[in-house]
Amino acid sequence: MPENLNAAPLPLSVVIVARNEAANLPRCLASVQGWAGEVLVALNGTSDESAAAARKAGARIHSLVWQGFRDTKNAALALATQPWALCLDADEEVSGPLRDEIRAFLSRPDLASFAGARFPRRVWFIDRWILHGDWYPDYSLRLVRRDRSRWGGDAFVHEKIVCDGPVATLRGDLNHYSFPTLSSHVAKINPFADLFVQQQRQKGGRFSLPAAVTRPAWRFFRAYFLKLGFLDGYPGYYIAWANAFAGLVRQSRLYEETHRADPPREGEGPTHA
Repeated sequence: MPENLNAAPLPLSVVIVARNEAANLPRCLASVQGWAGEVLVALNGTSDESAAAARKAGARIHSLVWQGFRDTKNAALALATQPWALCLDADEEVSGPLRDEIRAFLSRPDLASFAGARFPRRVWFIDRWILHGDWYPDYSLRLVRRDRSRWGGDAFVHEKIVCDGPVATLRGDLNHYSFPTLSSHVAKINPFADLFVQQQRQKGGRFSLPAAVTRPAWRFFRAYFLKLGFLDGYPGYYIAWANAFAGLVRQSRLYEETHRADPPREGEGPTHA
């Protein structure tokens, strides 16, 4: 169903939190232009042309102090004025089918009974959309009633929206352009390992050899075979192995936390049995 350009804008605020996203914002903003009642971009510590890109697309611009993902996104959500909010990252794009489903959802006669809606998110990686394995469907709760929702979870990673009420499931895809190159994916392994170690330290988590051996192997088997990652060709093969390796790095970092030692001086024996 094509978009009706003459239809009234929806009672919807699109909320985007961004930092130095001038390359991605035009695509994201173009996907919501003309059908949302309000589009706002909350910038934090930006030094590129993100503000100019947002202004060109007609978005409201706000500057926020960075407080971590969860709290900064809550601060941005509080700036919205419409009853419903669609929370996006700058490297995401609302597909045509998802746009039409959002319009239909917000027109439902029983809309008041819902606090939000989730939908699948697909990643463009190397040369294709990834439609299997651990990366898909990756249902994301992003369309919410503002007065019944908030960002929860960890303050700095794995934040997620919490809704007070039923959540519908839509079928259209949210497009995600998270890894423009394979190198950009590899570069994320260590930062996420840092956060994992920090979380485990706070919870008193310890290294486990059985976990270090079995969890990476299980992650590959689950993603590549049980979740049909092999249907995504070579990129699916790479993703399954890369996720397994990322799990190994996280467990190994826990080992390093408790076993790291300075090398012995000349003539001294080894420091381990």
